[in-house]
Amino acid sequence: MSLTAGIVGLPNVGKSTLFNAITKAGAEMANYPFATIEPNVGMVEVPDKRLARIQALIPAKKIVHTTFEFTDIAGLVKGASKGEGLGNKFLENIRQTDAIVHVVRAFEDDNITSVTGKVDPEEDINTINLELAIADLDAVNRRITKVKKVAQQGDKTAKAEMAVLAKIQPALEAGDAVRSLDFSEDEQVIVKGLFLLTAKPVIYVANIAEDAMADPAADAYYQIVKAHADKEGAGCLGISAATEEEIAGIDGDEKQEFLEAEGVSESGLDRLIRAAYHLLGLRTFFTAGGPETRAWTFHKGMKAPQVAGVIHSDFERGFIRAEVVSYADLDKYETMAKIKEAGRLRLEGKEYQVADGDIIEFRFNV
Repeated sequence: MSLTAGIVGLPNVGKSTLFNAITKAGAEMANYPFATIEPNVGMVEVPDKRLARIQALIPAKKIVHTTFEFTDIAGLVKGASKGEGLGNKFLENIRQTDAIVHVVRAFEDDNITSVTGKVDPEEDINTINLELAIADLDAVNRRITKVKKVAQQGDKTAKAEMAVLAKIQPALEAGDAVRSLDFSEDEQVIVKGLFLLTAKPVIYVANIAEDAMADPAADAYYQIVKAHADKEGAGCLGISAATEEEIAGIDGDEKQEFLEAEGVSESGLDRLIRAAYHLLGLRTFFTAGGPETRAWTFHKGMKAPQVAGVIHSDFERGFIRAEVVSYADLDKYETMAKIKEAGRLRLEGKEYQVADGDIIEFRFNV
């Protein structure tokens, strides 16, 4: 599942600091615009407390987390859609991602340069979203020119695409994101094929001050970002990137003590990784016992043979059945013997739609 979330924002809002914290990859940080030019890519483990519980009840030699990819993209400036700054490169790098993590400066610090000369989350958000909308509008207008004549000749496929383009065009002209529009399943297929920037799902990250970590909702800057996200139906998290980078370098009990001292129960990074993972419709199933207790990634809605193929193509090709226990049942009954006594071990066939948290043993023959 090679899906990636692109971390975007204006220069110097904390994108690379957040990326460093997430991946511990050491992306360059500097107090000047465009410190990041080529995108940095990092793989992260998806935090999942269920793995430790499964391992405790069905011991294996090791635990293996599933992973997710983040890309740190160069800062965008006003006029990027016309090539300003690193505009063309920036837009193309976003186009290669599956979701957007939009980092917004939500802290005061005279030592960190603001490209706009002030801290204004709403203006910063609108600057980037407008540039993405302008780039999309240009692409849509070019597509309309290409498809219109074919649609007028009665081609059904072209007519269907024109109907979608006619819905998208005025929204983009108003500066609205394509993801804010409602589409039927058939229309969604057409939209996906247009590869529009504002169609990508988004999470807004308000990069807040350390003293706001315990209660981001009380922070005035966070409230501005959250209000904008709510209007779009997007997710929003309040994270202190600099503090999270510090936390990421601490191990074991000291890390938990640090978090408690900050007034939080878990790191903002763990929340962000899970949020980005779920934003893309990704879910987790488990295999247990033997060599490893392992988490695997699948797309929500996939059926048992497809999910088996995540492990190995032979599992899908020779699929017979899946022996399934839900994580909730394992957590409750604690042993396979008790699970069987309660009738909670299920045998599922080719039409079974796998659920998040399923612990599965696949039967196959090739």
